[in-house]
Amino acid sequence: MCGIAAVYGEQIEMDRLHVTATGEPMLERIAHRGPDDTGNRVVGRHAWLGHRRLSIVDLDGGRQPLGPPDGWSLVCNGEIYNHQDLRAELGESRFATSSDNESALVLLRLHGPGALDRLQGMFALCAAAPGGQFVAARDRLGIKPLYWSRSRGAVYFASELRAFPESVQPDAESFPPGCYWTPEEGLVRFAGPVPRRGTGAWDGVPAEVAEKATREVLMDSVRRHLMADVEVGVFLSGGLDSSLVAAVAAAEYARAGRRLKTFGVGTADSPDLLAGREVADFLGTEHHEAVLGAGQVIAALDEVVASVESFDASLIRSAVPNWFLSALAARHVKVVLTGEGSDELFAGYGYYHREHADPDALDRELERTLSQLHGLNLQRCDRVTMAHSLEARVPFLDSDVIAHAMSLPPELKALEPDGTEKGHLRRAFTGWLPESLLWRRKAQFGTGTGAQDVLAPHVGGFIGDGELVTARRESGVDLRSKEELAYYRIFRRALPCVRPDAVITRFATA
Repeated sequence: MCGIAAVYGEQIEMDRLHVTATGEPMLERIAHRGPDDTGNRVVGRHAWLGHRRLSIVDLDGGRQPLGPPDGWSLVCNGEIYNHQDLRAELGESRFATSSDNESALVLLRLHGPGALDRLQGMFALCAAAPGGQFVAARDRLGIKPLYWSRSRGAVYFASELRAFPESVQPDAESFPPGCYWTPEEGLVRFAGPVPRRGTGAWDGVPAEVAEKATREVLMDSVRRHLMADVEVGVFLSGGLDSSLVAAVAAAEYARAGRRLKTFGVGTADSPDLLAGREVADFLGTEHHEAVLGAGQVIAALDEVVASVESFDASLIRSAVPNWFLSALAARHVKVVLTGEGSDELFAGYGYYHREHADPDALDRELERTLSQLHGLNLQRCDRVTMAHSLEARVPFLDSDVIAHAMSLPPELKALEPDGTEKGHLRRAFTGWLPESLLWRRKAQFGTGTGAQDVLAPHVGGFIGDGELVTARRESGVDLRSKEELAYYRIFRRALPCVRPDAVITRFATA
């Protein structure tokens, strides 16, 4: 996991002076994403590539930019989980390092950017060759962040908005997931957000067979996501999704004679803290906790909003406890697995069932919310972890898991008779957790940790009704509450020049 920055321009001289004045300060502003190393390269007369490295795979040989100075060069933020298969297929002799990211470089060199759909993992990348070629690309879901700004005769790319000079921030936009860009072709979609298997595949199949398949595809994904040359831990809230990931990862570590590290956070005696502790005891993990006080939560708010680069109230509520959770985990590991994405695959939110009860409507809404994750939960997940130089991985959002889950009949994702969500997923892992934990009802992370009880009254209490009305009119932003206005003001102080409509996704249930 890393941070990247790049500049491309047909009419500009990509000399050392330009790099010093523009590129290297961009890298410095995202140094938290890669404290282990930094590298940059001028490529021909048209491009500059920069990289901040958090060393996870090929600790000694994976320095970036990858590639020889006289050929294609690449900087990449992410992990390619099928890189060993690609090496075998493309030929080991074509690779100069053991870095998983080099598989993207070899694919580009041999087959062009259209071949990037063969990468299984999470990535944002920029690559250039001395002859004038340039490619920027982002994975199908946008698990890894990428922004671009077409401004002042050049195109700028970076992992975070804060990296851009203020002069180009007004033109900054979110780079769309599943797309690549080249100067010749423009923006091209190479992968949709939802890889699907054949419809009707489960017609007449017993429920227990589908449950077994769900269990196996998630177990296989967790195993792949444990790929690293460093230790991997798990964020453990005590909810269903993180508990299942922890259960599989703990079993894998135990088979290797190792003990998994897990991490929980919350105010004293909050539901998530207590449930996470119980799951950890059952699984036998080495569990670490951060107990939050109201003063800590409030004191961190400005830094959290600036790091997340959003002002959506629901996002910030969950980001604050995750901020402290990341700080805790970063003292023990460099990589964590999380439960992100399960609710969007298996219909874990109540509104899915209240407003989209028809099976076809539910299926469409699940696909819609999956396509928006890059600007919501995945953005929060990336920013709060990388702010502490910690890599977060999301095994539920592996392409095989998505393809399997979206092939299931929507009826399997309906509520249980007592209103419990995700019954199919729970039954798939019968015996992996105590029944009381396996069937624990969902609580949103900001609520379960107790953070919402601290934040909402504090940040909204000093804003009057008239202020909210005035701020809506003057900003042109649909600020939905006094709480959100408070977050918006912090956002504006951190990023005064960006256009919110170009870079912000809002939680919406329709």
